[in-house]
Amino acid sequence: MKTRFEIGRAEITEDKVRLHAEGLEADVKELSPKGQMLADSDNLSFVYILENQNSDFVYAGLPSNIWGELRTGLEKSIPFYLALGEREIELLSLHEELSYLIENIKDNANYGEKMEEKVQELFYT
Repeated sequence: MKTRFEIGRAEITEDKVRLHAEGLEADVKELSPKGQMLADSDNLSFVYILENQNSDFVYAGLPSNIWGELRTGLEKSIPFYLALGEREIELLSLHEELSYLIENIKDNANYGEKMEEKVQELFYT
């Protein structure tokens, strides 16, 4: 069974961007970053992939309402962390993966018109 949760809010400090999880029922102690991302055009979201100790994937949805914070983190080259209660996990390779997706989505109708427009609006204006 696929496990997916959403990032409800993002918080920027001087040295990191904290992405706060909502609806995560998996054991957070066993999660580790996979360092890969996907685009979810149906939900206007980017997805960061984590895995648990059984090598099952756990998907963290990064919805468009936090893309402003993602852009700031990219522009300032500050690391991203997934905040899970008292635990934080650095989301390795998020800068590279997100930059790659954003560049691919720009002017590319394969991701859907809404996704393309939202990426243009929030990352290129």
